[in-house]
Amino acid sequence: MKRPLSILLVIAFLGLVGGTFWFLWTKSRAKPVVFDTESPQVMDLVKKTVATGAIVPRQEVEIKPRISGILEAIKVEPGQSVKQGDQIAKVQITPNAENLARAEGDARAKQIAYDTAKRELDRNQAAFDRGILPEAELAKAKSDFWLADQARAAAQSQLEIARDGENRGGGKRSNVIVISPVEGMVIDVPVKVGFSVIESNNFNAGTTIAVVADMSDMIFDGQLDESEVGKVKEGMTLKIKIGALEEPVEGKLEYIAPKGKTVEGAIQFEIKAAIVKKPDVFIRAGYSANADIVLDQRKQVLAMREALVQFDDKKAPFVEIETAPQTFAKKPVKLGLSDGINVEVLEGVAKADKVKIPPSAGPAALSAAASGRAAAAAAAGKK
Repeated sequence: MKRPLSILLVIAFLGLVGGTFWFLWTKSRAKPVVFDTESPQVMDLVKKTVATGAIVPRQEVEIKPRISGILEAIKVEPGQSVKQGDQIAKVQITPNAENLARAEGDARAKQIAYDTAKRELDRNQAAFDRGILPEAELAKAKSDFWLADQARAAAQSQLEIARDGENRGGGKRSNVIVISPVEGMVIDVPVKVGFSVIESNNFNAGTTIAVVADMSDMIFDGQLDESEVGKVKEGMTLKIKIGALEEPVEGKLEYIAPKGKTVEGAIQFEIKAAIVKKPDVFIRAGYSANADIVLDQRKQVLAMREALVQFDDKKAPFVEIETAPQTFAKKPVKLGLSDGINVEVLEGVAKADKVKIPPSAGPAALSAAASGRAAAAAAAGKK
């Protein structure tokens, strides 16, 4: 009885051990690798670069006062159109005590000199009328009186300027009245009534009271990387995408800076492009924008994903063409223009060929998405 039971236990143990080894062996066997393939497509290729920047007016003027003081009134607001000579603001000055005292003393002295000269003229005129004074003496008295009158008027004007910042009859030429030197639209008023303002002089830029610009002439002011600046030229057409507007606008490149500047560790060159104005589209100053610059393009050429291209030890490009199911042969290719996703195939691959997708190229689903993006970019380039 015990002998058959022992035999069964041994058989069960051996079966368990054998099953375990069979399971581990089947799990350790490598699954066969199946490679997906893609075929080249006929498409449009556009190589472009992007410049970042903003929309600004070509002519923008900061209006500053010609005298320091307190801003008494502001007569414009942003969005208002002004003409050359229109009043922008009025400044109330705070007189300097020393200058005011000096001007008052000078005005009193000139008034005394005027009164004295007038009395002397009246006395000489009476003597001349009686025939006891030569005409030359009367002419000298008149000249002295005229000089005293001019000195009195000048001193009075200096007193009014020191006290009020203007003299009578100054009108728009008065220092306290700030006028617009150009015609345009007020795009910014950075101060308010009651602010202290500083005059513009040789030692100080002065306080900006308003900014006036010609909003009918806008430009794109952007930055272009040094690796791309050598590929662009004045006169090229730009497609400017403004974030606040649905449709892009066109621009004509008219300026490339001769000297670059370091921006966040990279050398950037300033570019400017005149914007082609669209009817019924108001472009505001300060819009952020990106400008697409087409460097080169190909129409309806045979192309494939650039990720399908491999390189040998000599850096020569090649692809693997399927000759039989899951059997591939290396074939050198000659490439043309690349847009960063797809590359033009000049020689080595036909439209009907099936090209192996390397593991580093990503799955075929991504290839379809990439082709769709390329087609959309090509369609946008046609527009």
